[in-house]
Order: sequence, then C-alpha cells, then structure tokens
Amino acid sequence: MSSPDKKNVVSDHILEKYSSAPSHSGVYLMKSARGKIIYVGKALNLKKRLASYFVRGSGHDLKTALLLQNITDFDVIVTSTEHEALILESNLIKKHNPKYNIILKDGKNYPCFRMDIRQEYPVLQVVRSIKKDGASYFGPFSSSHGVKKISKEVNRIFKLRKCRDSHFRNRSRPCLQYQMKACLGPCCHDVPVEEYGKIVKDVILFLKGRKPELIERLRSEMKAEADAMNFEKAAYIRDTLAAIEKSLERQIAVTADMMDRDVVACTGKGGLAVVTVVFVRSGYVVGTGNHVFEMKLDTTREITGAFLKQYYLGKNFIPPEIVVAEPFEDQALLQERFSMERGKKVNILVPERGEKRQLVEMALSNARSEIGSRLSRERESADTLAMLQALLGIPSLPRRIECFDNSNMAGSDPVSSMAVFIDGEPDKSSYRKYIIKNVKIQDDYAYMGEVLTRRFSDKEGTVGCGTLPDLLVVDGGRGQLSVAVSVLTDLGLQDSVPVVGLAKRDVPRGETHDKIYLPGRSNPLNTSHALKALYLLQRIRDEAHDCAVSFQRRRRIQRGKKSILDGITGIGKKRKTILLGHFKGISAMKRAGIQELAALPGMTKSAARALYDALRDHK
Repeated sequence: MSSPDKKNVVSDHILEKYSSAPSHSGVYLMKSARGKIIYVGKALNLKKRLASYFVRGSGHDLKTALLLQNITDFDVIVTSTEHEALILESNLIKKHNPKYNIILKDGKNYPCFRMDIRQEYPVLQVVRSIKKDGASYFGPFSSSHGVKKISKEVNRIFKLRKCRDSHFRNRSRPCLQYQMKACLGPCCHDVPVEEYGKIVKDVILFLKGRKPELIERLRSEMKAEADAMNFEKAAYIRDTLAAIEKSLERQIAVTADMMDRDVVACTGKGGLAVVTVVFVRSGYVVGTGNHVFEMKLDTTREITGAFLKQYYLGKNFIPPEIVVAEPFEDQALLQERFSMERGKKVNILVPERGEKRQLVEMALSNARSEIGSRLSRERESADTLAMLQALLGIPSLPRRIECFDNSNMAGSDPVSSMAVFIDGEPDKSSYRKYIIKNVKIQDDYAYMGEVLTRRFSDKEGTVGCGTLPDLLVVDGGRGQLSVAVSVLTDLGLQDSVPVVGLAKRDVPRGETHDKIYLPGRSNPLNTSHALKALYLLQRIRDEAHDCAVSFQRRRRIQRGKKSILDGITGIGKKRKTILLGHFKGISAMKRAGIQELAALPGMTKSAARALYDALRDHK
C-alpha cells in the first residue's frame, strides 16, 4: 500500500548527516523530537539504505511515510559484517523497544527434558533453558501440561530414579518409589550401571519419538527372556511394551522423515497479527505456541522475519529445519546465521506442496483460530466495559481498573494488594503488594486508608500518580468506600478517579448477587440488567483477594521460620550455627551465663552480652 505522492520534507540537519554516512554494514537508529529511538534497522550498506528514506522524495509505503514524519535525527553504528549487524539490531530492539519495530513481548522459555548421560544413574529433569553443558535435551514443548503428561508416562513405564541429585547422594534407605516398584533404587542397592544404562537408552528412544524401533527391540528381548525361562523379566518387558504401544496409539506421525522442525505461519486481522509455531519432534506434533502482535502497517512477511530474528537469535535450541508460510526479507541471511549458532546446517524453506505444506496449513489454521478467539474476546470485553461505564455513570470507558484488598491473620502480618485489569484482562506486571507499616492494631479501614494514600501520593506512589485508573474498586461496603473517598479528597483526586465499593452478598438475607456501592448513595446498585459488568468487578476483586492472601501467607511462613537469634547484634549465620550446635536448643542457651557464651569459638564478650540480654528478655 503506497502513501499519497507527497514529497517528504527532510531537514538540513538530517541531509548533512546522511551525506557523511558510511557505505558499510551496520545498524541505524531513527530518533523522534524528544531523542527517543523509534525505529532500529540494519543494512548491508548504510548509505544506500538511508538514501531510501531521505533521498527518495515520494512513493514510500504508509509505514515509511509515517516514520519519516516523526524522524528528527538518526545515528548509525558500523559493524564488520552483516551478521554482526543482525545481532546488534536484535539486541537494540530488545533494549529500546522502538515504537515502529515489531516487538516479540513473550520472553518465556518453553519447557524441555534434560538428562545428563555422563552420570552413572541419570535422572530425567524438566528445565526451561537449554545449555551447552554436555547433557542431552529433548524438546522444547509448548506447554507445561504436555511435559507433565510425558513425564508421568516415562515414570510409569521406566524404572528411572525420580529423586534429585542431593537426595540421591544422601539417602540411607530407598524411598516409596522403590517400594512401589517404580524405581530400581540405585541410591541404596547395588544396581549394575549396565542394567540402568539400558533403561536410559530406552527412555531416550521414547523421548526422541522412536517408539516403533523401541518396541521391536523390546519384543526381541522379551522373546529371548522367555526362551531362557526368565519369566519374571519377560513379564516386566511385556508390561513395558503394552504401555509404550498404548502411548503410541495417541500420537499421529505428520512426517515420514522423523525430523525435528518448527513450522511458523502468520496471519493478520482486525489490527492484530498472530504468529503460530507448530513444534514437530521426531516426526510427531508435540504442541503449538501462539504469539500476538499489534498489526499496524506491517505485512505478514515483515512480521514473520522480525519474529524469527527475535525468537531464535541467541537461543541454544534451533531446530535443523524451520518451515515458513511465505518468503521474507533476510531469509538467506537468517538461515546462514542460525546454522552458525547451531553449529550444523539449518534450512529455512517455504514448501508449496506435500507433507510440509500440510503442516503450514495446520499452522495457519491455528493462527486464524487464535486471532478469531482474541478478536471475539476483545469485542466481548469492550461491550462489558461499556456496560460497566453505563451502570456506574462514569465519564470514560474504564480501560484501567485497580482493585485493593487487605489480608491479615488475627491482626498479625497485615498486607494489602492491588490487582490491575486493562481492557478487561489482568495485567499481572502492574500488580502491587504492600506491607502495612503504620497501623499497629487490627483495623481494616485504617489498612485501606494507608495503602490508598501510599498508592496515590507523590511520595510513595508505586505506580505513580501519572498513571491514574479509570476506575478504583475497593473490596468492601460503605465503610471501605468512605475511606477511599476521604483519601482521594485529601489528595485532590476526587474528580479524577471514580471509585466504587464491592461487597459480598448476604446469603441469609436472600441476596443472590454481590453489591456495588457508589459514593453518596446508601443503597447498592441494581445489577440485574448488567450482570456481565458485575462479574468483571468480581473477577478483579477475586484477583486482588488471592494476591493479598498468598502474600500474607508467605510473610507468615517466613516469620515462622525466624529464630529468636535472628536480629541480635553480633549474632550472624555462623555464630547462630555454633550456638545451636553446642546448646541443641534455646532452652539450654537461656541457662548459660555470659562467660559460657563468650567462651564458644568465634564469640566475643559484646556478642555474648547482647545474646544474654535478648534471651533474658524473651519469654
């Protein structure tokens, strides 16, 4: 799509800088009037690439034309090779998050299996990063659920040890897994390394998807054991075979070559773009992953190329083949770079027919389904927010909603939490937790007052007063609402932040729904015609409640782990260990005098005096 044939005006400052730009490979950084980096790009020849922006007067596509309207300056960084420029571009995009670049926000690592076959008795672990440490890795898989399911199958079929290395080294007797005949018990029994090694090889074949090969070998072993009249061992192999065959029935091979490959496809609609990755391991589909982008003026080809750069560059796992739905810029360069990082050949290809094209269609179908679901949820969220706005009579759509809730245990360890919903969905990165500092007695109203004051004051605003919510929700009825109104009034925000109270229904009185209270109104709102709006507030209230309760529980557990010795001047970790090792408990320590305490290794008279006084005051 082209912009109107209107000549873009380029400042003399930019033209002067362009004239001295080098004809080398490198990265260019476009800047706005405020000096913010708004676009990062790379080029084999910086001079030629910059000419396409600043020398060419018209005929730019919409994205470039819009970018040019906002560029007031630029910088260049020269690199030795185009590969270096590729890496630098990726790093700078992650660092500066430029407005006009395509940003992969999902930085999570997918789970995979790890087995260190250099050990005599390896254990199968689930990890989220692949390292070059000599161990064998299998995956990655698209979800923790899928990994847990496979792990459960492996542990059921094969008698590998299940314990961690630290437990394995220090066990004095076998655990319950051995009693259940799910482990050979190498921690305490003399299990031949060769026998355990055979199980390890079987597990590796299982995880690599080479189950037919494993089944054939086990059948031969079972027959040999039966012929040798080792019926107990033959029966064990028979049961293993049956379990493997059952798991094989639930899998469908999608390629006959049994290769590892990722299939990447992108589709766009309604201002959104979804990139779907289908993970194929040993010829079997093991899962899919969806990544969502705002689709402004970018094409699906541009998004695919940007995604691949950010998704694979710098990662320890790159499959030998990446199948994409359509060709993109830098395809050959990325193929070469991925091969260098993997240490083996990597192919990036666009199939037109056959099994691989069917995989592309599968990925596209998943991407279309995901984008349809997201657009549907967005429409439903927008309708619900409009319903909530009308119900509460507030001036603007409540796109950002904040909800506060308190938690304590009989007045001890009081805390509060703030849950945040943006456009009807949780924004967990904006959640905040507060430790109540200034209220010494159990008082829910005082807790709420302190936390709201801290949230909205300039001194301790954890989000900052510049980010005000479109709606503030407090968990509770008229009392908590009055506190919130008082705080906002004191801070001069009563006209800027709409606030409501959400109270639980009174079941004995026959109430069927939770109640919404507004400032200046004694009775709750009638929500029978706007239940979706009420349910949205209940969701955010439940999120705030769960967050506060879990935070309070963690603090209570941490306090329970503390000793009277913690916090005494001069008593650190080493002296605490020496004292407990000598006296075996606090009771015996209390009976000791200062001289006895000071005589212990590493103790001083001043530390002994501080300890003696603290123990005497402790009841």
